Amino acid sequence: MEAHLGFRGRRALVTGAGKGIGRAVAVALSRAGARVTALSRTAADLESLTRECPGIETLCLDLADWEAVEAAVGAAGPFELLVNNAAVAELQSFLEVTRSALQRSLDVNFGAVLHVSQIVARQMIAQGVPGAIVNVSSQASKRALRDHAVYCSTKSALDMLSKVMAMELGPHKIRVNTVNPTVVMTDMGRINWSDPQKSAAMIDRIPLGKFAEVDDVVNSILFLLSDKSAMTTGSSLMIDGGFLVS
Repeated sequence: MEAHLGFRGRRALVTGAGKGIGRAVAVALSRAGARVTALSRTAADLESLTRECPGIETLCLDLADWEAVEAAVGAAGPFELLVNNAAVAELQSFLEVTRSALQRSLDVNFGAVLHVSQIVARQMIAQGVPGAIVNVSSQASKRALRDHAVYCSTKSALDMLSKVMAMELGPHKIRVNTVNPTVVMTDMGRINWSDPQKSAAMIDRIPLGKFAEVDDVVNSILFLLSDKSAMTTGSSLMIDGGFLVS
């Protein structure tokens, strides 16, 4: 991994690191020399991650458990880099949205990002060190999608939260940005979009004519975490192949 990105020796926390984008980010940061703590609620995923990349430390937590997160993340820090990747997608039509689906989505997609970022940012400020936070949002924050009422709304809220964080944390030399991918070809993405008819309808709306690969998102996150983006904060980096311009 690129040594010039300057991660060697820096402490990083990645949430939702058991699978997909979060796992790939944790591995990439570790291989670039960062001291990585990977957070997931699934112990088996963390065990396989440490077998793949033995230098990574782990936290097994449900991000909806406010008190447990406060204690565990506080004790594991301080961190200089944070990637809020954990999210849930409970797809229901607007008329069928349930209270439980709404609450779970708000707890993880929005509340947990706010809470974890508070803990980590306070540590950065107390240590007097600059930092970078990347929140993993979605193209769904910008465009209405059928059966995504709650998901679109929580990701839209995340984008605005990130802007307010950037405004308030900027004086402490802490940068905050989002990445907003289209469909990403994680293992789950390949399963969910394996139907050619379903995938064709979406790909037809993407000028580049393809979905994103995991590395497309990982590379963008690494850029925003690095000093190569030292004047970038409060921004949303679209990784959508042009979906939003069509």
